[in-house]
Amino acid sequence: MNPSESSNGHHPSSAAAANAVRSVDATTESGVQPVAEIDGGFGAEQGAGRGIETEVDERKGAVLATAVSRGPAGQILLGISLMLIAFNLRPLFSSLSVLLPDLIDRTSLSAASAGYLTTLPVLCLGIFAPLAPRLSQRIGPERSLLLALLFLVAGTALRGMGDMYALFLGSALAGAAIATGNVLLPSVVKRDFPHRAALMTGVYTMALCGGAAAAAAFTLPFAHFFGNSWEAGLAVWAVPAAIVLLVWAPQALRATVIPRHSRRTVSGLTRDPLAWQVTFFMGLQSALAYCVLGWMAPILRSRGLDGIDAGFMLSMSVMVQVATCLLMPPLAVRFRDQRLTNALLALVASLSLIMLLFAPVSTLWFWALLQGIGQGGLFAMAMTVIVLRASDSHVAAHLSGMAQGVGYVLAAVGPLLVGVLHSLSGGYEASAWLFGTLGLAAAFNGWGAGRAELVKARSAAIDA
Repeated sequence: MNPSESSNGHHPSSAAAANAVRSVDATTESGVQPVAEIDGGFGAEQGAGRGIETEVDERKGAVLATAVSRGPAGQILLGISLMLIAFNLRPLFSSLSVLLPDLIDRTSLSAASAGYLTTLPVLCLGIFAPLAPRLSQRIGPERSLLLALLFLVAGTALRGMGDMYALFLGSALAGAAIATGNVLLPSVVKRDFPHRAALMTGVYTMALCGGAAAAAAFTLPFAHFFGNSWEAGLAVWAVPAAIVLLVWAPQALRATVIPRHSRRTVSGLTRDPLAWQVTFFMGLQSALAYCVLGWMAPILRSRGLDGIDAGFMLSMSVMVQVATCLLMPPLAVRFRDQRLTNALLALVASLSLIMLLFAPVSTLWFWALLQGIGQGGLFAMAMTVIVLRASDSHVAAHLSGMAQGVGYVLAAVGPLLVGVLHSLSGGYEASAWLFGTLGLAAAFNGWGAGRAELVKARSAAIDA
């Protein structure tokens, strides 16, 4: 079967693209064609109220799960848990953004060093993302996410120690944890919600945006409450992560790691042009996103807004992303492809960010609103095309690892260059060229990633 074709042999149309979200129908090397495959990349778990039906490949002895059933309560608990995990994967960035001018004023941190600080966790996203599928193969996705939450709590708390070394170390540690969550959430959605993957993609990306918005709005008030302590403003976000850690731990510890003989490997991704377009689309939109999360509040403060107003404007912009994250994936899969959607969202996001630099102050709320619409939809589509372009959950995990591994290394350049350009020019206006270039490049690759095809990657069982 040609990987670029649907299971019925036809070139994917809008219906086939939707089916790529709703089900897994890729033929494996063994000749078994499961309806919904749970493979070694994510673990096969037995839990309360959950059963797994399997097909066994007699030649190789590989166990291929074809259906996963949960009771309604189990599905609801899993969905809520994934949302709570996603909520905690973004406060690291926006909490620093609203406090960045205060850090520069009250510590030895320079504008260039601030650029490095905003870049460090994004760089860690790229470095550690490719390791997430391997970790998941060894201990399962549930335990991998549990470990990520543990490191996220530790890294976030470490940032509040008041020391510059602890600030950088905590940012790196939390960035590594976020990388794991970023990669594994799409694959778990593909695995456990095969018929609602588009909706669940929108839900967890909505939660991601909600976490960023909450941190943007409340970090500065928290800091003021604790005696204008920037340390407390950063460290307080370890509390919700710790709560989610306690909620997730029982589910993770009940999970059973799949036997080694039933694990699978994926080959051919790095030779596929479509996989690279998905990767560059993810990276370039992420560069824009982390420019927003890292520098939008300082940009707004440079336009004359005070810290509270800048934080609330950033929060409003990110909250708008919540709505577009929820609405965009289910709408996009109804079209024949997502090329035009991806390109338009990239242009809207970048143009609005540029206008925040030059538009009259009285119109900044409008441009922040429009930027949120574009950026939220752009991020949701970047996550959605990972699912749409993958033939099964295992390919989705490896494509997610590639897109986020290479993509986030590329994304780290964005916030770094904003800091460098600010140091060289003394202002943020020079960043307009950067925002425009990132938007055009994201539109180009989004057009390619939106084609109604599947990546040409092969998923095969590993012999015992």
